[in-house]
Amino acid sequence: MSLPEALAAELDLLVRREQRDKRLPSVAAAVVRDGETVWETAVGAADAGAGVEATPDTQYRLGSITKTFTAAAVMQLRDAGRLDLEDTLDRHVEGAAHRPTLRRLLSHTSGIQRETQDDGWLSRRFAPAEELVATLAEAELVLPPGARFHYSNLAFALLGVVVERASGEPYAEYVARHLLEPLGLSRTGFASEPPAATGYYVHEYVEGVAVEADVETGGWISAGQAWGTVRDLCRWAAFIADPDESVLARASVEEMRTVQTIDDHLRWTRGYGLGLSLNRDGERILAGHGGAMPGFIAGVLVSPEDRIGAAALTNSSTADVERLVLNLVDRTVAAWPVPPAPWRVEEPPPDDVAPLLGTWWLEGSQMVIRRREGKLEARFIGIPEWKPSSMLERESEDTWRTVSGPEQGERLRIERDGAGEIVRLVWAGYPVTRAPRSFA
Repeated sequence: MSLPEALAAELDLLVRREQRDKRLPSVAAAVVRDGETVWETAVGAADAGAGVEATPDTQYRLGSITKTFTAAAVMQLRDAGRLDLEDTLDRHVEGAAHRPTLRRLLSHTSGIQRETQDDGWLSRRFAPAEELVATLAEAELVLPPGARFHYSNLAFALLGVVVERASGEPYAEYVARHLLEPLGLSRTGFASEPPAATGYYVHEYVEGVAVEADVETGGWISAGQAWGTVRDLCRWAAFIADPDESVLARASVEEMRTVQTIDDHLRWTRGYGLGLSLNRDGERILAGHGGAMPGFIAGVLVSPEDRIGAAALTNSSTADVERLVLNLVDRTVAAWPVPPAPWRVEEPPPDDVAPLLGTWWLEGSQMVIRRREGKLEARFIGIPEWKPSSMLERESEDTWRTVSGPEQGERLRIERDGAGEIVRLVWAGYPVTRAPRSFA
């Protein structure tokens, strides 16, 4: 199926207005739907001095979108048994002066200061990783660990060192070999490759620009060095929404998308997972990240529920593309939603599972247990449609484990009488019976 013409025209108009109204030298944008990039455009000059127009294949700096690759690398290494998210930093970086857990570093809740302790933004010299580690005692813990969200580029610089130490590979080589290449992100990397945009500062009072200095980030590479295109970002968004299990387990990507902390403490419109920003737009939750480097602003967001996402890149230091990305997603969902998967007949349940199905009661609350795709689905009667069910997987003959939804992680135990008949279920420590009953 091809993008409806009216929607294509509307998306193109959004981008053109963004480029004109915000006075952007250029902006490239794309939309991904159900794993496929269905629309892309670019408006303006990638290089104003040379008169080179931008295209969807033009590279821009991605800034902090790099953090999403770093987080995925950490999760890969966790799944491979090379590290644990509850490990403290010094377990992988010997002698580290600060010892937050990897989870706190990933979720910006370590309390460590925002920028690296070398004052790189003042000197425009970014220290190598070895120097950052050796001088880490100079960095402050500005908040107690876990107190609240506090964005930290230093945290992700340290995570890059962890990736190197745990994998035995240089950070950039590891990410390229284990993420970028398997996912076909051929125009994403840690150095620019033509065609690439020139970064600009747009003058406020005249219709002109100044070229921004090119910044090499040193040990900060894992926090903001990457370059990429909107095409590649859409492939990455598709992966965040629907992971390729040969690259990273679906459950691990879902962990990345799970809120660890609230970013916006006033209206709760934004949270942060493990290396992923989680944005609320109305009733929709989108996962992704923004990015900024001198001369460049970037954004990518995807709605896993809708399986639609978007990316936008510009070569200006003076813009915010987040609202554009949200609008591209919103218009596409409204005009061309992904149809739901059809209901399909499944095999009958095993004989020993069938007695678990049907209506149960937890004190005065009624719930139904069904079998779906080899799992048990437990759902209380009358809860809002948007709330998820609990999904349980079998552990042993009389034990199931909740793998998602309410009571995730908790065990369901089957209790039987002397004849082997089910007397009750015990779920997360509560009795579950076939008829309503008091706890007394």
